[in-house]
Amino acid sequence: MPEPLPSRVIADISFVGRGGGLVKNLDGFKKGHHTVPDAANAVTNGFLAKIAEPELAAEAERLFQDARARLGYKRREAALSRAPGSALLTTKHFTIEITYALEAAAPERYVVTTTLRGLQGADLVQTEEFSALFAGAFAEISFALRQGARVEQVVDLIEDLDGAAAMTVTYPSDCRECTIRVPGVAAEVHCTGAALDLVFPRPGSPRELLTEFAAVRSAFAVSQELAGLIG
Repeated sequence: MPEPLPSRVIADISFVGRGGGLVKNLDGFKKGHHTVPDAANAVTNGFLAKIAEPELAAEAERLFQDARARLGYKRREAALSRAPGSALLTTKHFTIEITYALEAAAPERYVVTTTLRGLQGADLVQTEEFSALFAGAFAEISFALRQGARVEQVVDLIEDLDGAAAMTVTYPSDCRECTIRVPGVAAEVHCTGAALDLVFPRPGSPRELLTEFAAVRSAFAVSQELAGLIG
């Protein structure tokens, strides 16, 4: 079981999942009547929100009912609300938001982003019911750092490690971010200074992703300064 997250270092944690597809394949898109967007802006995203409503409503309702059934929520303990292009499930343990948006670089496609945040109680993540509710749902964990970190310092710490650590780091010339690879961990670790993100090659449940994060914490323990970033 992963150790509790260090609240003195980590201000917030979010689990993120992404999906999507072609705009023309949405139920609300009427071929011969609608036109596939050629740009992503407020108007075209408004159009997307309208034609994606059937899929969004069905997914949000499924999640609401599944959460009630698996976690035993009463009426006052879970609420679902919707807005154009998004839905929000609020429970006594967490909130989860589903949003639809056009891909900026390929506006003929849309992205569905599912974000779990505000998680209360580490024990809940370890239950079979919670894992089943979010099985295969997320491929990223984002940790907001309370005091932030200088990317240049993170890069220097890793580059100064001896060869036994085997961690590698890549970064652009301006060091606005860096990507760390940890031996034995499938995820890439992205550091932006304000946050530390783990991006996984395939999605899993929060419990599975946190197990991988525990391996990253263990690897960072080779340096007191690196270990201080995440606990």
